Amino acid sequence: MKRRLSIGLAVVLVLAVAGVVVWGRSGDDSAAGGGITVVRGVIGSEKQAFFTDQRVVDAFARQGLKVEVDTAGSRQIATAVDLGKYEFAFPSSSPAAQKIQRDKKVTTVYTPFQSPMAVATFEPIVQLLSGNGVVRKGAGDYQVLDIAKYLQLAGTRWDQLPNNTAYPVRKNVLVTTTDPRESNSAAMYLSIVSFVANGNNVVSSPDQEAKVLPQVAKLFLDQGYTQNSTEGPFEDYLSAGMGKTPLALIYESQYVDRVLRNDGSIRPDMRMLYTAPTVYSKHTLVPFSANGNKVGQALSTDPELGKLAAAFGFRTTNPQVFREVAARAKVPGELVDAVEPPSFETLERMLDAIQKQY
Repeated sequence: MKRRLSIGLAVVLVLAVAGVVVWGRSGDDSAAGGGITVVRGVIGSEKQAFFTDQRVVDAFARQGLKVEVDTAGSRQIATAVDLGKYEFAFPSSSPAAQKIQRDKKVTTVYTPFQSPMAVATFEPIVQLLSGNGVVRKGAGDYQVLDIAKYLQLAGTRWDQLPNNTAYPVRKNVLVTTTDPRESNSAAMYLSIVSFVANGNNVVSSPDQEAKVLPQVAKLFLDQGYTQNSTEGPFEDYLSAGMGKTPLALIYESQYVDRVLRNDGSIRPDMRMLYTAPTVYSKHTLVPFSANGNKVGQALSTDPELGKLAAAFGFRTTNPQVFREVAARAKVPGELVDAVEPPSFETLERMLDAIQKQY
């Protein structure tokens, strides 16, 4: 009997200790999490640095959220990614977001920030293209790459430009883009050049697509190998310089972010041109759950997250926040020569037609 009591007491003590350990661990997790809700999403890769920045992580935590993200191209997010694993999608373009919204039957979306497309270049290239009428002054205190004049140069080599002593190389005058089969920035570039090739009208019909495709497809095909992320050509621009990448298509936010870092990566001879016209890459969050909705609301309404987005070079819903950044980065607070991209379906058909020519 005593032996049974001893065994029983031992079991009770073991269970009690185990209970303390389990309870203690649960309490530690609760204390560490502070009631934090984990929300998973898929985003465009250009926003990864923003979401992983500790200041952004802390700002979300104060809202009771821990946001975990995977990255993919905006076109991939809309067509190939299994969205069932996520509570929100955050592509970098409104056409991709509109397709996701329709497919998932979502009524509410958020566009907390955006970035116009731009071209990173160098002062000797600016001077050369200015002399040939391709670069001019914009509506404000900034310079633009005139897309209509640029299209007229299609097929022209740099060494064929008159009075070219700055960059007399035997390759075509081309803006370096990403792979149009994979990258949103290339799709935004297609939006711009197709608009101008279509007589300054958004391409909206198969007939118009057929009319512009021979001209705009060459702007991609003649580049040869292209990378699948905008970080690629921008890093080449920063490291390899004018010899490899005289004109690189970028998001304005990439250049502004580097200027604000003040880390020496933007050298004195480097310049940023806006395309005329330009297209805003509108970063649009599509929520699939109540928690995904909370992420969209936080990004759209929290002043701290807005300031942090501006610090990464994004134009936020509060123009005044970006104006402060613009003054420091010496970029215009507002751009007026901007057009809308075609619908997702139109862009897809043009991209597919270009893809078949590779």
